[in-house]
Amino acid sequence: MTEEQKLTESNSKKDKKRKVLVEVKNLTKYFPVRSGLFKRTSNWVKAVDDVSFFIYEGESFGLVGESGCGKTTVGRTILRLIPATSGSVHFEDQDVYELSGAELKQMRRDMQIIFQDPYSSLDPRMPVGESIAEGLRIHTDKSGQERYDIVIEMLSRVGLRADFARRYPHEFSGGQRQRIGIARALALRPKFIVCDEPVSALDVSIQAQVLNILKELQDDFGLTYLFIAHNLSVVEHFSDRVGVMYLGKLVEMATREDLFADPLHPYTQALMSAIPIPDPTVKRQRVLLQGDVPSPLNPPSGCRFHTRCPLAFDKCSQEEPPFKDYGHEHFAACWLLESGEKGASKLSKMVAEKSELVSITG
Repeated sequence: MTEEQKLTESNSKKDKKRKVLVEVKNLTKYFPVRSGLFKRTSNWVKAVDDVSFFIYEGESFGLVGESGCGKTTVGRTILRLIPATSGSVHFEDQDVYELSGAELKQMRRDMQIIFQDPYSSLDPRMPVGESIAEGLRIHTDKSGQERYDIVIEMLSRVGLRADFARRYPHEFSGGQRQRIGIARALALRPKFIVCDEPVSALDVSIQAQVLNILKELQDDFGLTYLFIAHNLSVVEHFSDRVGVMYLGKLVEMATREDLFADPLHPYTQALMSAIPIPDPTVKRQRVLLQGDVPSPLNPPSGCRFHTRCPLAFDKCSQEEPPFKDYGHEHFAACWLLESGEKGASKLSKMVAEKSELVSITG
């Protein structure tokens, strides 16, 4: 039995009362690189490479990692905004990639997205009320008045006035535009929403407001979120479970509590050590990663993190570690864990012996 099959089995055996709403199996997305006079494919950008995870109904699943690791591509591929190279996505036990016609149209009503950039995600020539109502016009047979009533209700739910429906996007601030994007995603009453870094372009004070709105809407409408972000502090506040990606691969996945209390993968520990501490009297040892992220055009063999990992040994560069459960649905892919070294304390001790650590304040 493969590790992906074991991962799939674990979600049904360990918690039968919780329903899996979205299940991603061996998701792969390669983008062709074309060159020459005839623009033939000369290479492939391996943006997402064999990623598997599941999302329970009603939860917020956080997906984190450095810029360029494939987080956004995962979200858009799940929704079929871009086609997958291989793999499958099941939504309510339906294979998303096998749907067509009316079934695909129904699926699109149930799966929506909040885009990262609140400035480019709205049509500048269309009043925001029409942008919010566009999905209703395409997917329902509601009258103009019924659509208008829903638009006003959605604007109210995100803290905006009814007269804003007649205004154009350039008349709003970034935070207001993102609220409009949330209202648009919510108009069709979906079951699942991909939040693609919805607060990364906003000021910190506005970020808190938008996150609180998303939480309130989740409670009121029973929503399920895939929350894509690179700010671990935001993810810790918002998510129930978290997956960590590096160079197109999922390297760790656990509940929020387990991940932040006991990160197993050296890459996750490095990310954790970079989180600022608001208390200036507290000192933290910072794990410094050497070098840059390798190119997805030619990713390293074996473990993709081994070129920057201070704990890497020969096997790391030769074989890819299995992504497996190390207890309590805490998945990770690291040969160091296979050798018997578990827990953040042991890994941190080894980091202190093998890599340069800098004591930082704040």
